Amino acid sequence: MGRATTRRPVVRLRGEFETSRPDTVVVEEPLEIRVDGKALAVTMRTPGNDIDLAHGFLLTEGVIAGPEDISVARYCDGVGEDGLNTYNVLDIALAPGVSPPDVGIERNFYTTSSCGVCGKASLDAVRLLTKHSPAEDTSIITSETLSSLPDTLRTHQKIFESTGGLHAAALFDTEGELLVVREDVGRHNAVDKVVGWAVQNSRIPLHGTVLMVSGRASFELAQKSVMAGIPILAAVSAPSSLALDLADESGLTIVGFLRGDGMNIYTRAERVTITHAHATADAVRT
Repeated sequence: MGRATTRRPVVRLRGEFETSRPDTVVVEEPLEIRVDGKALAVTMRTPGNDIDLAHGFLLTEGVIAGPEDISVARYCDGVGEDGLNTYNVLDIALAPGVSPPDVGIERNFYTTSSCGVCGKASLDAVRLLTKHSPAEDTSIITSETLSSLPDTLRTHQKIFESTGGLHAAALFDTEGELLVVREDVGRHNAVDKVVGWAVQNSRIPLHGTVLMVSGRASFELAQKSVMAGIPILAAVSAPSSLALDLADESGLTIVGFLRGDGMNIYTRAERVTITHAHATADAVRT
């Protein structure tokens, strides 16, 4: 299995002092996802939880609806210079009767660690593929619980502690209980790994949950939330306009700039109950 981190030499400058020492950096390698032996996607990811990643990717792209749609997932030969399997090629065999993905010129499945799946950023595409819309989810979470999520996520970012170079995604219930955390050099991969965990544990749709991400709330992360039936997407940074358009249409709650006791609730604010502490703080600022 591939390693998530590696050691590289570095010259460190701190003021007038210079030292040479090895440093821990995050690994970024390509993963080719095949479906029934045919190449579907290549994504730049951090090795680890690749089976989760593939399951989450296939669900959020509308290829599968649940774990019953996959019969087997296995690594293929991907031989490196040392003659060993690189574990960078993963083949997914669909269950009998499951239609293979329709890949045409409108779908570009080469992804980088930063941009996600480009070429599918369209509201129409999500509308057609969505099977688990969060629109009817009546889940409620308190602002106090929301405020606690970033710190919980941060304490569980094990690889980030040693590298400082990873995104993270975590799934919580509305009481603030942590269900799963995944890290990756790509924010969309971290989310796919979380969703893939849920697929393999038969938890789709993810009603009554909150997806907490360490970066911004982009369209692709909103798309993945909607496809998995997640009602609340929370981010420490800003949302994009297209993410908010999708949230408005699909019934997704998006919370941005979730830091300390502050947050911006952009859509479906009725899912967030303002606690006394936040209400008092708002009154003082007013």
